[in-house]
Amino acid sequence: MMQFIETYHLTGILTGLATFLIIGLFHPLVIKGEYYFGTRCWWVFVLLGIIGLAGAVVWHENFFVSAICGVFAFSSFWGIGELFEQKKRVDKGWFPRREKR
Repeated sequence: MMQFIETYHLTGILTGLATFLIIGLFHPLVIKGEYYFGTRCWWVFVLLGIIGLAGAVVWHENFFVSAICGVFAFSSFWGIGELFEQKKRVDKGWFPRREKR
């Protein structure tokens, strides 16, 4: 499969598509994480980021997989900041607050 991707120069397009999908995945994860757990789940995003960084280092010979792992890692780290920003948005009333935690 990787030979096909490299032969037809699809690495950039697929990396962009995967980046788009990963960012799209983290948007609802941050919202739902804050809704159900508050900001206490920030450590899950740190753990996912560390796993992603480890994957990027382990698969360094395969540029595509390494890049996707890196995008996943830094999207996880970005999610930490967004989790605390989501709390502020909830406090402003822009998103619903879960009463029972």
